[in-house]
Amino acid sequence: MATEASSPRELELARKQLEADQTNKARTGLGKRVRVGQTRGKNPQIISWEAYDDSIPESLPTTIQSFMDVDGTKDEPTLVSFLIAGSNEAAYTAASDPLAEFVDPSWPADAQTQFRLVVRNYSRGANVSLEDAVGLIKPGFAKQFAPASQTTA
Repeated sequence: MATEASSPRELELARKQLEADQTNKARTGLGKRVRVGQTRGKNPQIISWEAYDDSIPESLPTTIQSFMDVDGTKDEPTLVSFLIAGSNEAAYTAASDPLAEFVDPSWPADAQTQFRLVVRNYSRGANVSLEDAVGLIKPGFAKQFAPASQTTA
């Protein structure tokens, strides 16, 4: 709901988001969805674009061929450039994770994900540093997921 204090940019962003939501409701199956955001820089502009929405797993291609069909990618060099960009982004995301140093790689993947989620939520909710949250939460995870050789000593 718009208030008197809403800026023209906020109103335009809300309008564009409403349009995108209506468009996305009409889309089913494999394919991209409309997203709304702003350009970077000193004087941002409201933009919309089509992108895959990983919150809707059934909309995501699951094979290389289905990706190429949905995306309209016709040639292998273009596909390889997408793979490189995605791989680079995934590597950056992993390397820049502020909790990576605290996660024990011997834990199962789902436990690592849960640990990150619990620490972030506790840190935000209790308004404490990530390090303080780790100090409180990690001992429980370490005990829960300790290798059997360490628990029978």
